[in-house]
Amino acid sequence: MTVKTTVFGYPKIGPQRELKKALEQYWSGKISQRKLIDEAEKLIIYNAKTIAQYEVDIIPSNDFSLYDFILDLSVMFNVIPERFRKIEDPLERYFAIARGSADAPASEMTKWFNTNYHYIVPEIEYGTEFELIENKALKEYELLKNNLNLKTKPVIVGPFTYLYCAKLKDYAYFLDRIASVYMGVLKELEESDVEEVQIDEPAMVIDLDNNDTQAIIDCYRKITSGLSKIKLYVQTYYESLSQYEKIVYELPVHGIGFDFVDGKENLENISKFGFPKDKTLIAGVVSGRDPWKTDFKEALKIIETLTKFTENIILSNSCPLMHLPVTVKNESLPEEILCLLSFANERLDELAVLKTAINEGKAPSEQNLSMKFTNPEVKKKISQIDENALCRKPSFSERYEKQMEILKLPVFPTTTIGSFPQTPEIRKARADYKAGRISLEEYESFIKDEIKKAIEIQQEIGLDVLVHGEFERTDMVEFFAERLQGFAITKNGWVQSYGSRCVRPPIIYGDVWRESPLTLKETLYAQSLTEKPVKGILTGPVTILQWSYPRKNVSKKEVAYQIALALKEEVVELEKAGIKIVQIDEPAFREGMPLKKAKVDEYFDWAIKSFKIVTSSVKAETQIHTHMCYSEFNDIIDKIYAMDADVISIEASRSKGEILKAFEKFKYDRGIGVGVYDIHSPRVPSTEEMIEIVKRAVKLIDKRLFWINPDCGLKTRAWQETIPSLKNMVKVAEIMRKEA
Repeated sequence: MTVKTTVFGYPKIGPQRELKKALEQYWSGKISQRKLIDEAEKLIIYNAKTIAQYEVDIIPSNDFSLYDFILDLSVMFNVIPERFRKIEDPLERYFAIARGSADAPASEMTKWFNTNYHYIVPEIEYGTEFELIENKALKEYELLKNNLNLKTKPVIVGPFTYLYCAKLKDYAYFLDRIASVYMGVLKELEESDVEEVQIDEPAMVIDLDNNDTQAIIDCYRKITSGLSKIKLYVQTYYESLSQYEKIVYELPVHGIGFDFVDGKENLENISKFGFPKDKTLIAGVVSGRDPWKTDFKEALKIIETLTKFTENIILSNSCPLMHLPVTVKNESLPEEILCLLSFANERLDELAVLKTAINEGKAPSEQNLSMKFTNPEVKKKISQIDENALCRKPSFSERYEKQMEILKLPVFPTTTIGSFPQTPEIRKARADYKAGRISLEEYESFIKDEIKKAIEIQQEIGLDVLVHGEFERTDMVEFFAERLQGFAITKNGWVQSYGSRCVRPPIIYGDVWRESPLTLKETLYAQSLTEKPVKGILTGPVTILQWSYPRKNVSKKEVAYQIALALKEEVVELEKAGIKIVQIDEPAFREGMPLKKAKVDEYFDWAIKSFKIVTSSVKAETQIHTHMCYSEFNDIIDKIYAMDADVISIEASRSKGEILKAFEKFKYDRGIGVGVYDIHSPRVPSTEEMIEIVKRAVKLIDKRLFWINPDCGLKTRAWQETIPSLKNMVKVAEIMRKEA
C-alpha cells in the first residue's frame, strides 16, 4: 500500500506575525491597500513554498484570510449586512463588517467551536439571497499556479458549517438555497482544471438528527450534480463524525477526513461500520491543536487498523494547524521541554516520517515523549479537596446585601472589565526592561505611573468600581503562566485569535503551583490611590487551562484543580490585604464545553468546581465577580448560575443583546453586568445605543442587581476612544438612576 500526505489550516499570520503588522499599518494609514494586498500575497506564496519543502503531496490553497475565513465566505456570497452596503470600497467594507465603522456597529464575533479562534457571525435571515460575487478560492489557486507552478487543493468551509456558524436552526431551508453558490464555486474551479477540493465541515461532528443529516446529503447532491472531473473531500475535525454510517456511505463525495486525535470514536465507528471501498479516507493522525510530539507507534497503530477497511488513505493533520505556532526552531526553551514539542512545521515533518514508514517500511526513530514534571505537595493538595464542601455561605441575597452596604455603591453601579489601553509607550517600556535597557526599578516605577494615571482618569469619568489597568500584563493568561510553576512561555509561539490579534498560549508541562503573590503589589498600590473600591483581577482556572496547551499525561480536570488551588491562595491574600472585590475572569468557560452532548455534564461538573475551589473560602463580605465574553451562553445559563459568583459581567453588544433571551426563560437573581458596548471596534458608541441594551435588559433583570460595563477589557483600544466611550457609559447609568 502507498499513501500520500496532505495538510490544511497552516498558520496565516507568518513566522514573524507579518500579517498582524501589515494589517495594523494599513488600519493606521501607514501603508496603502495595494501594499497590504502585496504583503498578503507574499505570505500566501511563502506558506505554500514552506509546505512544499516537506514533500507534502497535496498542498492546500485558500487557507489564508486577511481577517476571518467565515467573513470571507460571507463577502463571497454577498451576505453583506445592509448597514455596510453604502461603503463602496470592497476591502473597507470587509473590515467594517469585522471592526465596525463610524456609524455602524460590527457584526457579532464569537468562538469557533471549542477553540480560542473568533469568527465573524454571518447575518443571514429568511429572504437572504445568496450570490457568488467573487471566487476567492479560484483567485488563490491561480496565484499559486502562476507564481509557483503548483496545482493545489483549494480549501473552503462547507455549506452546513457556514450556516451553523450563522446560528441558524432551519438547516434544510437554507441548505437548499445556498447549494447553488457552492455549485458555482466548484464549477469555476473545475473549469480552471482544479483536480481536488477540500470542503471543511467540522459542524458534522455535533449531535445531528436524521432531518439535519438528510438535509446535508441532499445539499451535497445538488452541489455535485453538475461536476464531472473534480474530486471533493469533506474534512471533519475536533470530534468524531456524527451519524457516521449514513454520512459516510451516502454523502456524494470522493473522500472523508477524520480527526483521530480528538475524535477517538472515529476509529470505533470505522471498525464497527466499515468504510466505503469507493471513497478515500483522510486520516488526521498528527494533532493540529496540541504542541506535543506525535507518538509514532500510536499513529502507525491507527493507520494499521484503517488498512483493514481501505487502502485508499491520505495522511493529514487532525484539525487546522492554525492552532499551533509556526515552528519550534524560533524558541529557546529549556531543552527538557523543547525536545517534547512539535509545532506546525514539525507536524509537516512528522507526516513525512509516517509516509516513509508506510511506503518504504522504514521504522521511525524513537521520540522522547516523557512528561514527568511532578510535585508531591501539589498531588497531596489535590487529594485533599472535598468537592462536596465547595459552597459559599450564607446565601447570595444575604451576602450581596452586606457587600453593597460596605461598598456604598449606587443603583446601576459602573465599572470596567479590567484592562486599559496598552499604549506604544507601555509596550516599549516592557521591551526595554526585557532587553535589559532599563532596570526592574525603572520599569516598576513606570507601571506605577500608568496605574496612577488610570485611577485619576476613572475617577474623573465617574466610574464607581475601579481597576488598576493591568499595564504590567502582556496577556490575561500569559501573565499568570509566567508567575506560576509548571508553565513554559514561548518567545515566538504566536497563534491567531482574531484579525490581527495574536496570543502565545503557555505550555503546561508539569504540576502547577504558586510560589509567591501574583497580583497583590499592583492591586494594593491602585487601592491606596482612591477611596473607591478597586477590583482585584485574576484569570480563572478554566480559562488559563483552555487558553494554554495542557499536558497529555494528566486529565484536564486535575490540571484545572491545580490552577484553582494556586489562584485560591491569591484570592485569600487579596482579601486579607483589604481588597473587597475580586474578579475571576472565565471567558473560556463555555468554550471548553465538549461538542458531544454525552460529554457535557462531566465537563461542567469539574469546570464549576474549579471556579468554586478559587472562591468558596472567602468571607461573605468579599464580592466575587466573574467575566465572560464572545461565546454562546444562552444554553448554559444554569451552569453559570451554579458558579455562585456574586456578579457576572457578560457580552451583549455584538450579539445585539442575544444573551438576554436566556433571562426570559431562566430567573437569574444574582448581580449581572450586561456589556453595553463592543470594545473590539474602534468606534465610540453613542449613549442611545447603550441605553437601548440596558432598557431591554432591565425588563428581565432586577435593577438592584444590575451593573453597567463594557463587554470586555480595553487593552486593545486607544485612550482617545476609551475615555469618550466610558463617559457615554456613565451617562447611561445616570439616566437610569433618574428613572429608577
